[in-house]
Amino acid sequence: MSGSAPVSQLAGWRREPFSWQGVTHDCYERGEGPGVVLLPELPGISPEVTGLAQHLVDSGFTVVVPSLYGTPGAPAFGARAFVTMARACVSREFLAFATGGRRPVADYLRALAREVAARTPGAGVGVVGLCFSGGFALAAAVDDTVLAAVMSQPSLPLPLTKACRADAGLSEGELGEVVRRTREDDLCVLGMRFTGDALVPAERFDTLRRRLGSAFEYIELDSRPGNPDGFGPRAHSVITHEVRETPGHPAFEARERTVAFLRRQLAPTTAPVAD
Repeated sequence: MSGSAPVSQLAGWRREPFSWQGVTHDCYERGEGPGVVLLPELPGISPEVTGLAQHLVDSGFTVVVPSLYGTPGAPAFGARAFVTMARACVSREFLAFATGGRRPVADYLRALAREVAARTPGAGVGVVGLCFSGGFALAAAVDDTVLAAVMSQPSLPLPLTKACRADAGLSEGELGEVVRRTREDDLCVLGMRFTGDALVPAERFDTLRRRLGSAFEYIELDSRPGNPDGFGPRAHSVITHEVRETPGHPAFEARERTVAFLRRQLAPTTAPVAD
């Protein structure tokens, strides 16, 4: 596909460490308004991830991006990116291969969500997960401060077996609590994937539809051979790498639907911010 994804840099973002139970990550923050915790995709806070973060800031949110892995600001591709990916996949913090796994990073992210919710306007926060971190957003929604979870191309556990392909990316206990919250607390979840993305199998969304019912909204972008929008066979990052700043472009519209979803859940009386 021609063109390039929107990018931005971290200059001007406030950096503060956040610690919880012995785990510390630097967090980058900018903006005003309801809080959104944006979890980076591998290999880290790339210029494309920062481009999405800046778009959310411009849309009226306080955005906090924890640096969970990699070098902030480094490009998404290259030898350093490959090493970061390999290390993350074998890390006990993320349990990339575990089915039905309670991932330790989720506890940290729930604590971060509570901290952000305590000092931003509104009744709670949104959490947006990308690729490797997609399922972390759903696991964070166990905490009642999370009112909206966005799972963009959730790729864990890595889909190596039939069980992995259908796994939602969190433990059964966590998923059960999320289901309860969709029924009692109006929690909503937005998921998105490309139809031809082998890292995010259709079976995973089937599980989420079955367990979450109408509380699970989803977007599936056509990336089959010959698709009318020209997405390649490796199209993966719905609201970062594949976005083109063209209204009507499917990934552009997915990003705008994400903004609208967060506004609806976090600030339903807030008027849209003009671009």
